[in-house]
Amino acid sequence: MDIDKLSDFDPNGVANKSLNIFGLPIDVSESRLVFIPVPWDVTASNERGTSMGPENILQSSYQIDLYDPLFPNAWKEGMAMEKIDPVMKSRNRDLSRLSERLIRFLETGGDPEERPEMGRLVDHINQACSAMLVELEAKCLQYLDNGQIPVLVGGEHSISAGLISALARGESFGILQIDAHADMREAYQGFYNSHASVMYNALEHDNVSHIVQVGIRELSQEEVQCISQNHKRVKTFFDHDLKQRLFEGETWAEICQDIVDRLPDTVYLSFDVDGLDPSCCPGTGTPVPGGLSYNQAIYLLETAFNAGKRFIGADLVETGSGRIDGIIATRLLYRIAGMLIGSNQ
Repeated sequence: MDIDKLSDFDPNGVANKSLNIFGLPIDVSESRLVFIPVPWDVTASNERGTSMGPENILQSSYQIDLYDPLFPNAWKEGMAMEKIDPVMKSRNRDLSRLSERLIRFLETGGDPEERPEMGRLVDHINQACSAMLVELEAKCLQYLDNGQIPVLVGGEHSISAGLISALARGESFGILQIDAHADMREAYQGFYNSHASVMYNALEHDNVSHIVQVGIRELSQEEVQCISQNHKRVKTFFDHDLKQRLFEGETWAEICQDIVDRLPDTVYLSFDVDGLDPSCCPGTGTPVPGGLSYNQAIYLLETAFNAGKRFIGADLVETGSGRIDGIIATRLLYRIAGMLIGSNQ
């Protein structure tokens, strides 16, 4: 990294919006950590709008202070965001129109096997989503080969599969998933790369040794069965159980230690903001009552860091377009970035 670019930078000053994320004067090519914006919500099954999450986070980022008590100098290590790809935004828009048409058809009792044109539509969307993930995997591999830390900024949760696939080409690792949903369906609404299938697909990689899920509070019978069948690799901390433990006298510190003890030494963080209480990110695609507070989530991540876990990548997904969503998600992203940089020093 060109140190001279930071020599005149004032972290206490007004952020320059003509510069990169957080107002930092750093280019992607020289950044220790790279945020990859993915404006994609093609398989969204409830509210649309998370494709606008990366832009929301970028604009909100110019309003935050850069001091992090756990990682006070993280910004000096270099972090930058790629430009949001207008071609991907256009592809997402066109495909979303098609997926909305298909979902409306399914929700009125339609059967794609009885309507060949709808069956072809499912195939077309599946192929397009697969192609996007292949492109994303290739991009992540380039950053990894350069010794940079990739972080996906979404966008719906399906995008995480691109970075997970790239990392799975290397060492074994576990996934810490903060989420309201298990995302363990083989497919949903005919989409095999659905936001509801990302952890099912992660299990296809032998190098994903563990998935530790936190905050899960809405899931299907199929997902219950998948978790049960993979009990040696999947540990789910259901939100109801977490709250019961708190109500009955356990501390959050004790619970977080229990969660962290289930993780291997090398970890990928997948953070779906609907894992938080919906008051934090009300514009997320599929909000569910309950969940973690912002401070509970931060404490869990700090517990993992203090336990010596090494984070090799991360995603922050399902951010909506609302003002509060941007404020919360941006601060989460900055804290996550500091943790990733700190755990790889």
